[in-house]
Amino acid sequence: MLDLTVRKIDVDLSQGFGRHWNGGDAYRTQLFNALSMTFPLGEQLFIDAVRDVPEACLRDPVLRAQVKDFVGQEATHRHQHVQYNRELERQGLPYTREEKLKKRMRRVDKLGVLNRLAITCALEHYTAMLADGALRYPEWLQGAEPQMRTVWSWHAVEELEHKGVAFDAYVAAGGGYRRRVLWYLHASAIFAIDAFMQTLHNLRNDGHLFKARTWTGRCASGSGATGWRGTSCGRRWPTCRRASTPGSTTTGT
Repeated sequence: MLDLTVRKIDVDLSQGFGRHWNGGDAYRTQLFNALSMTFPLGEQLFIDAVRDVPEACLRDPVLRAQVKDFVGQEATHRHQHVQYNRELERQGLPYTREEKLKKRMRRVDKLGVLNRLAITCALEHYTAMLADGALRYPEWLQGAEPQMRTVWSWHAVEELEHKGVAFDAYVAAGGGYRRRVLWYLHASAIFAIDAFMQTLHNLRNDGHLFKARTWTGRCASGSGATGWRGTSCGRRWPTCRRASTPGSTTTGT
C-alpha cells in the first residue's frame, strides 16, 4: 500500500485567474471549470462515507492510516476548489447544477454506509482516470496559467495516490461486487450528464455556445437585412446561409 501525503500548495486563487486560463482555449477551460464546480460537494460525500466506516471493520492499521490521510487530502482539495469556484462566480460563471446536486446528496445521505462507499468508489474511479489523463497527456493543460497548472497537477497526483482507499474500505466493511457495479452504472450516468450540462452552461455564459456568426450579404426574404451581426433574418436561427463570397447574396433556408 502506498503512503499518502497531505500536501499544501502555495496558490491563492482569490487573487483571480484568466477567463480562458487553459491555454486561451474556452472549451478546455470550461470543461475543467465544470469539474471544479462539482468537487466541493462530491469530496464532502467521499469524506463522510469513509469516516462512517465502523472502526471494527478497519482492522488493518495501514488502511486506517490511509483512510485518515484520504480525508486530509480530500478536505484540502475541497478548500482549494471552494476558492476556485468563488472566482468563477465573480467571472459570471455560476454553478447552475448546484441545487440539483444538493438535492441528490440529501438523498444519498440517507443511504447506508455501504451504498455511500459504493458511490464513492465509482466517482473515485473517474477522478483517478481524469487525474491520469491530466498527468499523462500534456496537451490537456498545454499553455495553462502556472498557478492553474499547479492546482490541477497537485490534485491529480493526490487522486492517483488515494484512488484505491475507498475501494479497500468498502471491501473491509463487507461490500460486495453486485452493489458496487449497480452504483457504478448509476453514478456514471449522473456524472456524465452533470459534467456535460455544466460545461454547456459555462460555454453559453462565456459567449462560446450558440454564438451568432457574422454574415456578409443579403437575405432572400426581402427584408433588406445586410451584413447582420448577432441577429438573424426573420427572427429565426439561422434563416439564411453564409454567402460563398463576401458581398454576395445569401439564399434562405
